[in-house]
Amino acid sequence: MGSSKLPVLLLPHPLILLPTARLTLPISRSLADAILSLLDDSDAVLAAIPLPAPDSPSEITYGTAARIARLVRPRNQSSPTQPYLLSLHGVERIRFPSPIQIDQLDILPIHNVVYSSSDGIPSRDTVEAFKHAALVLLDRLAKDSLQPQRKDDWLRVAAIVEDISEQRAAWMADVLVAAVSSPYPDKLAFLAATDVEDRLRRATELFVKQSSIQEVSKKIASAVDESFSRQQKEYFLRQQLAAIQRELHSLQSSPASVGPGFGTGGATSELDDDDQADADDLADLRRKIEALNVNSEERKVGVREWRRLKRIPQGSVENGVIRSYLEWLTSMPWPSNSTTTPIDVLKDPSFLTRARAQLDADHYGLDQIKRRLMEYLAVVRLRAIADTAQTQAQGDAPSTDASLGVIPTPPKKSKGIKGPILLFVGPPGTGKTSLGQSIAKALGRPFQRISLGGVRDEAEIRGHRRTYVASGPGSIVQALRKAGRNDPVILLDEVDKVGHSNFHGDPAAALLEVLDPEQNHSFNDHYINVPVDLSQVLFICTSNTLDTISAPLLDRCEVVELSGYTYDEKLHIAKRFLLPKQINANGLSDSQLTLTDDALLHVATMYTREAGVRSLERAIGAVVRFKAVEWAEWLDKENDAARGEGNAKRNENGNEKQDGNTNETVVGNEWRATVEPHELEKILGIPRWDGEERDREEKRGVVYGLVVTGMGEGGILPVESTALPGTGRLKLTGSLGDVIKESGEIALSWVKTHAFELGITAGRGVDPLKVPDVIDVHLHLPAGAQKKDGPSAGIAMICAFVSLLSGACVPKDIAMTGEITLRGRVTPVGGIRMKVLGAHRAQIRKVILPWANRKDVEHDVALEVRREMQFFFVRTIDEALEAAFGRGALGWRKETVLLESRL
Repeated sequence: MGSSKLPVLLLPHPLILLPTARLTLPISRSLADAILSLLDDSDAVLAAIPLPAPDSPSEITYGTAARIARLVRPRNQSSPTQPYLLSLHGVERIRFPSPIQIDQLDILPIHNVVYSSSDGIPSRDTVEAFKHAALVLLDRLAKDSLQPQRKDDWLRVAAIVEDISEQRAAWMADVLVAAVSSPYPDKLAFLAATDVEDRLRRATELFVKQSSIQEVSKKIASAVDESFSRQQKEYFLRQQLAAIQRELHSLQSSPASVGPGFGTGGATSELDDDDQADADDLADLRRKIEALNVNSEERKVGVREWRRLKRIPQGSVENGVIRSYLEWLTSMPWPSNSTTTPIDVLKDPSFLTRARAQLDADHYGLDQIKRRLMEYLAVVRLRAIADTAQTQAQGDAPSTDASLGVIPTPPKKSKGIKGPILLFVGPPGTGKTSLGQSIAKALGRPFQRISLGGVRDEAEIRGHRRTYVASGPGSIVQALRKAGRNDPVILLDEVDKVGHSNFHGDPAAALLEVLDPEQNHSFNDHYINVPVDLSQVLFICTSNTLDTISAPLLDRCEVVELSGYTYDEKLHIAKRFLLPKQINANGLSDSQLTLTDDALLHVATMYTREAGVRSLERAIGAVVRFKAVEWAEWLDKENDAARGEGNAKRNENGNEKQDGNTNETVVGNEWRATVEPHELEKILGIPRWDGEERDREEKRGVVYGLVVTGMGEGGILPVESTALPGTGRLKLTGSLGDVIKESGEIALSWVKTHAFELGITAGRGVDPLKVPDVIDVHLHLPAGAQKKDGPSAGIAMICAFVSLLSGACVPKDIAMTGEITLRGRVTPVGGIRMKVLGAHRAQIRKVILPWANRKDVEHDVALEVRREMQFFFVRTIDEALEAAFGRGALGWRKETVLLESRL
């Protein structure tokens, strides 16, 4: 056993080099350079060390002395990705005097190594056991080899093993273990065996293990091959088993043919006897098909598919497809199996009163929508009464004698009133979706909701054709099946977010047939492929905006706008709906928590600024949860105090008289259920919108305009302008579109034209941006990250320019909107209700609007809002300036007419 120093090469996991074996592995360029220098300076021998497994200790104590057989350079030496190829030949086992640790694979450190002694002759029994195990494994490998050359190689090795001597047995063990595919831990343990006897014993165990694995793998492969050939046989056996089970069931169900002591003797489960349940399902399908109206399209299709089903074997895939289709077809609410609102309910004199009460109980305000729904309900009631009277009149008419050859005409069935297509448009949180549920309750009809947000496939609406795998009906047919009636209330939610034309089709175009009252009486679903009557369905669509809805689809809908709620409406909604809902959801009762009107109004004005009530509900929920925590802590303190009193009573040996100090503690810790406005900052934090109200001030060149955000919420936006040295140009900033930029240029042009009349310049034709000083005007609309466009900021821009150049200021409680022209006219704009409500939320008291929008204010804005605000309706820019700055604030110069006297 000798020792020396060798460079150490770390083999990547799971490579192992055994003595007598050859190994080729890729190496990096830096490692190849180190090996090249090693070839020049020594006899090209290094220590090949296997890298330990990740979950094993990183210390290395043994390896193999290997001779470098070959080092191949890559073809493209300039490419850093192509590695070198190193071939090693194992020579002898080595071990390290002390454990070493190597963290990098691209270095060759020098370490002391000790060569293991290969002297010694193993015992005869060990050699015979090794030979037997090796021959068994080699015979198995030869039988399993598919290539003849490989089979001959294994047989030649087996002949060598039979004639091997005891001195060469250890060498043969190294050769076979290196040639046989075996697990990494087994090879690692074999490499660590330095004693000859131990090495042969480990090789014998490894060969026995590999023989067992080969035998089991062979059995599994043959069993898999046999299973494919047994499938047909298994099919016939299962059919015979099903027939036997049916016969046994018939014997068990007949009490006369079964003697005492026979039978199941216990309760049955719905999971038992699958074949009988299958037969019952088929019988139920047949009854439903027979119940369909004679000569109807759905019955013809059902009969045809039923006959196909009976001809196809039960185990076929097509059988399941047809059966699934028949289940969908028979579960649809056809005229033969559908129920409608009972006539007695419609004829009840209190029908409309109860419907109105239901709408008022679920929603506060929304008078326009409620009025439209009451019109629909009144028409339904009158139509039902008229149809009933007509049917009774036909029944009371004298019957025609059949002997005269005249067949009496059956009474015509009423088609019912067509349901309206309502489109609720408004900002989020205004109650569009919940209003649909309330309408269904008022009508006494089932309610189904279909979310169209993100729908990109036309088949989601019309269904998939039956030629596709796993096809099914569309969402409309699925909603009808769930409802079980042909006149439900179906809510098409987020119709403005449905996808448009793409390679999957056009879902928006598919909705045209659904929402057209003249076409949806024969809606065709691709899966059902039978006309479905949707004329009795009350469709309600919801949308946040009308911009993304196609014009043909919008033409089929009756648009109803929900602009938002005033503070008074929010206060009533919070008291009637939001606060009781949050109290119940957080485990409290009405007596344990009360929010005053001032507190609710403070939450609505200072912590939320939206058209709907979702943020208001979240803020109220935060207050309720805060008080819930206080209530739980107060209960815990009361319980601890009660337990303390009980212990004191037990110590006093039954004295029932209470201590006076305890009563004072209970009174001092009395629960406060009322939340006041001054407590909200501790609960909700600093008010979000209080800063904006304080920052609004009268300033030269600053005017407040009215805007509508992308989600339909109204608000105010300051229009800021300033003068700076320049060349007489106009600069516009704030993410402005082309239209609003043109409004700014029109406003400045009008101001320049009328600068003398406004008292800005001393003479006519003088540019106020160049006399007395040359300046630039910079106009900015804050919130630069939001896109802004539209002509409605014209009045605000003119007032900002006039204020900047004249020095007069517009009061901070005035906001305005309107489009302007170069002639000085103020033209109407849209979104008046949203803008007025936004101004009301921002505590604006005076609003300047175009004269043509007067009817919008009187029709759409609530009376309580109009009472709290002052409106100025203007036709010209002169009237707008007078309303904004006040009478006499601007030094108007009236035009003088010069007369020339001629004699």
